[in-house]
Amino acid sequence: MKQIVLAPALAVLTLCLALPPATALAAEVTGTPKIVDGDTIQFGAQRVRLGALDAPETDQQCLDAKGEKWACGAAARDALKAYAGDKPWTCRPIGSTQHGRLVGRCTAGGEDMEKWMVQNGWALASARETKGYGADEAAAREAKLGLWAGAFVSPRDWRNRNASAMVLGAAKVTPATKVLLLRSAFGSNPPSPDCAIKANVNRGGACIFHRPGGRFYAKIKMDNPEKGNRWFCSVAEAKASGCRETRR
Repeated sequence: MKQIVLAPALAVLTLCLALPPATALAAEVTGTPKIVDGDTIQFGAQRVRLGALDAPETDQQCLDAKGEKWACGAAARDALKAYAGDKPWTCRPIGSTQHGRLVGRCTAGGEDMEKWMVQNGWALASARETKGYGADEAAAREAKLGLWAGAFVSPRDWRNRNASAMVLGAAKVTPATKVLLLRSAFGSNPPSPDCAIKANVNRGGACIFHRPGGRFYAKIKMDNPEKGNRWFCSVAEAKASGCRETRR
């Protein structure tokens, strides 16, 4: 049974998030959450972003050790789910994103989950947290664990579809295969029923998202990766990636 413990009170939690991390009051969120993706979990209606790492997006595509296309974002999510999906979690809020999502440092069964994800090659240490997990990332890279066994671009570069992004990992990449690293792994099919928001880039270069049932939703073809098409699991996630909702 899922449980949310907000201490000392929701109003105080809201106040805490408005304060700098150094002055925020302790207000832990506990329970057995839903694993949304490799760096996001959800307690009831409350989503928490793991603050010390950056995991591949759910629909991000990588190459495996053999150079084959691989849905690495879904694999990172599934690895976290398999390891800690049924364990009791505790998340200590440290702030919030610009779009209001709670950011926390989280443990499951007493184990540091951010460290586990980086240590096993399923995520990169946050640029602001390399002092804490930089050594774990280096060890995973050296051992060719998780993402490091193949080839990938950083989640940030993938979200921005950065054509000049540095390719990471052990697998050799040609100009032709590098293009694959910027594509969505799922094409016309959403990665899960909960991740059915469509986004595309318009002629002006703006990222526009469309909710299921929207006027143009059915007309957006998701098998055109060159246009930056991708799937999102929530409106907050789409906005956090710099997309806006269609105005028509």
